[in-house]
Amino acid sequence: MFFFNPDNDLALANFSPFYTSPASAMKMANDLAILSLWYAGDGSTIIAEGRNNSDFLDRIKDVLPLDVSIISFSDLSSFSREKIIPWGWNPSLRKKLIDAGMDAASLPSLDELERIREYSSRRNAVRLLADLEAENSFFCGESHYFTEINDVLKFLSSDKGDKVLKMPFSGSGKGLVWIKGGITAKQQDWCKRVIKNQGGVVAEPVFDKVQDFAMEFRIVGGRVQFISYSLFHSTSSGMYAGNRLLSDFSIEQHLSSYIPIGYLRDLIISLEHKLMTYFPTYNGFLGVDMMICRNKGHDYCIHPCVEINVRMNMGLVARAFYDRFVHETSEGIFKIVFFKQHGEALQYKTKMLTDYPLIIKDNRIVSGFLPLNPVSEETKYMSFALIGSA
Repeated sequence: MFFFNPDNDLALANFSPFYTSPASAMKMANDLAILSLWYAGDGSTIIAEGRNNSDFLDRIKDVLPLDVSIISFSDLSSFSREKIIPWGWNPSLRKKLIDAGMDAASLPSLDELERIREYSSRRNAVRLLADLEAENSFFCGESHYFTEINDVLKFLSSDKGDKVLKMPFSGSGKGLVWIKGGITAKQQDWCKRVIKNQGGVVAEPVFDKVQDFAMEFRIVGGRVQFISYSLFHSTSSGMYAGNRLLSDFSIEQHLSSYIPIGYLRDLIISLEHKLMTYFPTYNGFLGVDMMICRNKGHDYCIHPCVEINVRMNMGLVARAFYDRFVHETSEGIFKIVFFKQHGEALQYKTKMLTDYPLIIKDNRIVSGFLPLNPVSEETKYMSFALIGSA
């Protein structure tokens, strides 16, 4: 059984069974509750509330081959020992599932969740980046973990150029403060709070990025398996904005216009070994975010470890959707869009369905627009795919 809980990073940072998500995170979770149907396999069950999600699934089954069912939290007591695969694990989700009737013995223990929290710290990305750079001079990047505000200030004044400060426990472009020029008093206060509450802060220079991408893995029983590449883009503030729907071959060809393919394949092999030593007891999906950066003007380098996402992520959703539902002659984009006003998402969906009608061949999308969650007047978060010929 699959469950989409996009507030996981916030809940894991808080690490209380009684954590309550902010309204914006709860709205995203509600609007996109059915998103996991696009990466769950046949025979799976999706946990999602509301008749709108059930009706949406019925409509999707009319156009695409999906063997997925849907249940609500009130039904979970009948499946108390079933395996739950959430977006990510945290104590508040564990409590919510137990309160809904799940057997605690079938869920991760609090000790296991503590290890997942440790694995999710950005300190691991700092360490892994240093290990990778020691292997290949073609790699670039710089990241530090500081536990004292004076060390942070010393780093910020060490050379010119913009910097970024990061909370150790946050993800998906959140928990970042961009330092342009000098640090402000407000930013110093933020930094002191993060050090007090989370033990330290990550500090990095801002690199001249030309392309975001990631390598996606799965760890099962002590074995690390490379799943796919992910070619994505983010906003200027670091927030996730969307994925390209492409084959791994096409992604490699795109990246090879900047860097030798051999370096990418060697990096995969290196990560398959290193990730197991970094996360020895973890079982599940894991993504390593990377960048192609300009280096000394016109050359390019690989920043091999910007973030490590020890959970499911949107790159894997996009990959699963592409592999299963997009025609081999087509490519496209996968996006999550936020609309500020009620009704805007519905208007956008209506227009896109008219402008880009769905064309399906052999149970796969050749072209067109497909909303990936139900959209109503109240919807503010919408996921969608837009497909066209390659």
